[in-house]
Amino acid sequence: MEHLPVMFAEALQQLAIKEDGIYLDCTFGRGGHSQGILNLLGLSGRLLAFDRDWDAINADYSQAMLKDKRFELKHTHFSELENIISREGLAGKIDGILMDLGVSSPQLDNPERGFSFLRDGPLDMRMDGNAGVTAEQWLASVDEKELIKVLFEYGEERFARRIAHAIIEKRVEAPITTTRELAKLIEDVIPIREKHKHPATRSFQAIRIEINNELDELKAVLQQSARILKPGGRLVVISFHSLEDRIVKRFIRAESGAKYNPGKLPIKEIDIAKGILKKTAKALKAGRQEVTQNTRARSAIMRVAERV
Repeated sequence: MEHLPVMFAEALQQLAIKEDGIYLDCTFGRGGHSQGILNLLGLSGRLLAFDRDWDAINADYSQAMLKDKRFELKHTHFSELENIISREGLAGKIDGILMDLGVSSPQLDNPERGFSFLRDGPLDMRMDGNAGVTAEQWLASVDEKELIKVLFEYGEERFARRIAHAIIEKRVEAPITTTRELAKLIEDVIPIREKHKHPATRSFQAIRIEINNELDELKAVLQQSARILKPGGRLVVISFHSLEDRIVKRFIRAESGAKYNPGKLPIKEIDIAKGILKKTAKALKAGRQEVTQNTRARSAIMRVAERV
């Protein structure tokens, strides 16, 4: 397969793939990681992949991969993971789970999806193009205080108030309907530019996270993943911004070691709830050569944990 996703080799290595293992790719995207896993599985191995984007499900490369009887692809949200695995009778039997978070290359490359401020298109941004409100619809009705909160918390945008006020003023005159229109508006009101970063980057990220409920979905799938892994099974998560990485880092830390520290109180060790994961290594980053070839890899952080 021509497409190699970010930290491809590292992901396969950290999953520690067994030929007869059962694996989950929670973010199928263009199928690069999934194909890599399949290549390492034996005849009795199994791979389940998930994606909430119908374009990924229906793509030619997806349909070609589905000819492999070891592979199954499902259209679903993160938060449905445990229900699906339970119905399949695989709870507690999973050898490895992979998540490559954020927007996929096909989503960014297609102007009609509205994810990119570099390409003009309708202001959509939905991961599932058949469900939920679009970014255009959300911006047309959101309260200014709520918009400030979203831009500040999800985009870590220090000029959130300026941008929100400009959006509210603009929509009084006419709806904001295209990515270029929104990007230009943001560009005009931000007084200081970050080096190597478009002024609209943080705002587009924030709006996308909000309308797709990405952070709540991530928190839900992390909890579920820990429960469905078998002892020794690996959880591998690749994040691309600090909000996601912080959630993953805190989750692994919370599920590693004692859940409650009694201090000097006379409590027996047997009474202390223990975490169900252990961190296997420090956070990993893409190598220099990969970053040179693919600038998206520059912000990638991989965290790995193992079920105890």
